[in-house]
Amino acid sequence: MSAPSTALGTGREPFRTHRGRVAPLGRSHVDTDQIIPKQFLKRIERTGFGPFLFYDWRRTPDGQLDPSFVLNQPQYAGTTVLAAGPNFGCGSSREHAAWSLADAGFRVVIAPSFADIFRLNCIGNGLLPVTLPDAAVAAILDRAGAGDGYEVDVDLEQREVRDAHGLRESFTIDAASRQRLLEGKDEIDLILAHEPDIAAFERQRVIT
Repeated sequence: MSAPSTALGTGREPFRTHRGRVAPLGRSHVDTDQIIPKQFLKRIERTGFGPFLFYDWRRTPDGQLDPSFVLNQPQYAGTTVLAAGPNFGCGSSREHAAWSLADAGFRVVIAPSFADIFRLNCIGNGLLPVTLPDAAVAAILDRAGAGDGYEVDVDLEQREVRDAHGLRESFTIDAASRQRLLEGKDEIDLILAHEPDIAAFERQRVIT
């Protein structure tokens, strides 16, 4: 799974459809300090945050991996879809939360609701936040909790989430965000698309 790019204007891997195993994190109001604790924000790179994802939950007070935490359990190794409770990504606006999820291999986060800034940070880093009704998320959490390799298909083109149990739920996403993900574009790409106009403006600009 590709990590967030460190280069400017290189874009990201286009997101159209994704089939992946689901890790269930049945917690509500997961804030960004829980996603990536503050002590790891000193790093100046945009990559390498994956090992610190949910650090305080993944480890016991003596620093050992906690076998009861879902992402430490072998049946959820390599999962690329995270399902969680409402208001996921609340708290501070740190973009590192999206970086850590992407660096850990996740392509999709499914929840009943997201904090607005976290949602935008996800989209800016090629990670798809999918908002589904409470009942649909509960079904996904329950099926993933069985630990038998439960998968979902996330179709951004059709704006649907499907599974082998008959789940077929539509989700909404604004047109601009959807197009950015489909094309794999980041903010720099959007600016560079207007480079001829910017250059023309600069040539004509009178500096006083």
